[in-house]
Amino acid sequence: MNMHVRTTYKIVINTTDNILILYKDDELYKSYSVAVGKDSSPTPKGKFKIKTKSKNPGGPYGARWMGLSIPHYGIHGTNNPNSIGKDVSHGCIRLLNENVIELYDIVPIGTEVEIF
Repeated sequence: MNMHVRTTYKIVINTTDNILILYKDDELYKSYSVAVGKDSSPTPKGKFKIKTKSKNPGGPYGARWMGLSIPHYGIHGTNNPNSIGKDVSHGCIRLLNENVIELYDIVPIGTEVEIF
């Protein structure tokens, strides 16, 4: 009998400290510095899920896009690496391209994302 236990991932984004923490089976797995929304276009707070994933979405989205279950918001790369660590986006969560590629390759669609 196959007792395969599925690995679960969860993303937690702290918009005050501009950090994204990835948990694997409830254990801290990785963390990344991120850019979040500016005062005039804040990152939405709450619990969401990754609904879509796309490679090389073009434009300002860098190397990867992971759309959230709240329309028009996502976790993506950037063509402006100097923005990481700052409150500068239109509400999305930006990572360095090498980090967003790593995260994209780890987490499946349906991964829980908690933003506070």
